[in-house]
Amino acid sequence: MKIGELSRETGVSVRLLRYYEEQGLLASRRTPGGQRVYETDAPAVVRRIRALLAAGLPTRTIAEVLDCVCGSEAEIEPCLSPLLVARLDAIDAQIHGLQDTRTSLAALVAATEDRPLAPAE
Repeated sequence: MKIGELSRETGVSVRLLRYYEEQGLLASRRTPGGQRVYETDAPAVVRRIRALLAAGLPTRTIAEVLDCVCGSEAEIEPCLSPLLVARLDAIDAQIHGLQDTRTSLAALVAATEDRPLAPAE
């Protein structure tokens, strides 16, 4: 499958597919003319990459865990659970920090404009 076909099938731009390849997430071979050719499982690999990116994993982490993804985009070997739990904990900590920051900023705005605090959404 050529890169344009993979792009059409997955909805991922050619440029982004090249980036995935540069990051070691996607493999291709080259024709004598230099064109990229992907294996038949490439669309599934791209969908897995997209699912892991949507879950907030950076590409360097995806490169480490991509071979441990089995079945659909969302099925991951249990041995990766600690890594994913750690990432989830980090995101929770970021959310908590942002909530604290928002509360402080809302208090400053309320004091400055002499108005009641707006509730957090």
